[in-house]
Amino acid sequence: MNTSVRFKNLEPSDPLKSYVREKLDRMEKYFNGPAEASVVLSIEKFRHSAEINVMGDRLTINGKEETEEMYSAIDMVLDKLEVQIKKSKQKSRDYRSKGKIVPMASAQTVDEESGQGRVRVRHIEYKPMDVDEAVMQMDLIKDNFLVFTNARTEAVNVLYRQKDGNYGLIQPRA
Repeated sequence: MNTSVRFKNLEPSDPLKSYVREKLDRMEKYFNGPAEASVVLSIEKFRHSAEINVMGDRLTINGKEETEEMYSAIDMVLDKLEVQIKKSKQKSRDYRSKGKIVPMASAQTVDEESGQGRVRVRHIEYKPMDVDEAVMQMDLIKDNFLVFTNARTEAVNVLYRQKDGNYGLIQPRA
């Protein structure tokens, strides 16, 4: 992450710069492309304030914190930024998948004749979700399986209930 650190009413110090850069580099995992951060560290009387602006992935996040110690102000503002970034990313994920989500109860069953006897064909519609969310859905429905799109891998997965009450997951391999 491209980071610029400015000091206001405070002597520039390399340990503070490296601390801020190290903490911001941990946040780089939330951005797909390049990101930039501008940091302003300042002291006014007894208040130490840290203000951070992060820009990347068509997203601009701002945060400011004031405490009695500079390192705690940096930590607190970074925690705020992390929450804001996660919330914003989740909103965009929800917005993108909004058109794909369909009711889970729209399964249709059709019996067809084949060369080997009767085959029951069941047409289902599935939505993107995490495995944990799929397990919660399985607890709500009475079926023995659930087809869903894995939100992380974007592949179709099947979660099924085993005879011993545990769950099994079928994931396609590339």
